[in-house]
Amino acid sequence: MFSPFAISTLCADDVSDLRFPNEQSFISTTKFSGELTINNRITTALLLAAGTGSRLRPLTLDAPKCLTEVSGEPILGRLVDNLRLQGIKRLVVVTGYLDHCIRKFLEENAADMHVDYVFNPVYKTTNNIYSLWLAQKTIKEPFVLIESDLVFEASMLEPMLVPDKIAVSNILPWMNGTVVRLNADKAVTAFHVSNDVDDERSYKTVNICSLSSQSWQRVIARLDRYVEDGRVNDYYETAFADMVADASLEFDAVFFDENKWYEIDAVKDLHQAELMFPRVPAINLPEHVGFKQAGFGHVVSRSPANTAIMGTAVNKTLVSNNVVSFNKVEPEKIQ
Repeated sequence: MFSPFAISTLCADDVSDLRFPNEQSFISTTKFSGELTINNRITTALLLAAGTGSRLRPLTLDAPKCLTEVSGEPILGRLVDNLRLQGIKRLVVVTGYLDHCIRKFLEENAADMHVDYVFNPVYKTTNNIYSLWLAQKTIKEPFVLIESDLVFEASMLEPMLVPDKIAVSNILPWMNGTVVRLNADKAVTAFHVSNDVDDERSYKTVNICSLSSQSWQRVIARLDRYVEDGRVNDYYETAFADMVADASLEFDAVFFDENKWYEIDAVKDLHQAELMFPRVPAINLPEHVGFKQAGFGHVVSRSPANTAIMGTAVNKTLVSNNVVSFNKVEPEKIQ
């Protein structure tokens, strides 16, 4: 039986020689024979998880940001659960800081999925535009791009699983970062990469979007130019903004309920996220016992979406106790 974690490692020389000739990025690959479902439904997700999560310290001193717990469950575990429920079969994960922790977690919690890893060796000195650029050789099919510091209700993801959509929401006081303008047909007409989101005519991006194969090829071409120009500390939204402005990239908006998603940038965000996604009561089982999802045979992390098939929490990596709520400040972008 084929194991998705019987992996080989390939050197991506053609991805590392433009900006960092002395560095190498490594792509750990699994054989993938996935197929899109009818109506071009997306079954691949690209997760950006390379950053150090410095604003979440001390929680991220010995674990990456995506393994920080919200209500007793790692962010990445909740995200994998949500993707699985929506039919995602393949994960491509761009890692960097504490790469081995993410690999171990997914070996235990995503064994039913095909998982590819792309390592960003310069995660300390680059932004998410470079992590996205590194994924170009690994993804050819349509995919949904998700930053790995998000918690959200799983059902909202479903309309994102067709190409060229972008998740947006009405703006609440805690939100900051990139906003978009929409036309009457809910198509994106402009990106604005800023921390000022008070414009009532704009909508906050949720940092989830989907791309068709054709759109992805155009994005790659634009990212190539950014990297060649040394703009490796930009956000990928900067490239998206340029492309929407010159009509080489189009997105239709999908509205997320602003009260059903949260972005974890700093310790102070955890309290609000845990109010939104409270801890699920656990069945009284021995601590060493983990539930396995029917039909798979791997340990599944606990989330509200999985309460019908799950009992006690398996992953006990980090816990956010005694945190207080403040308004958010400038976000730390996921790489």
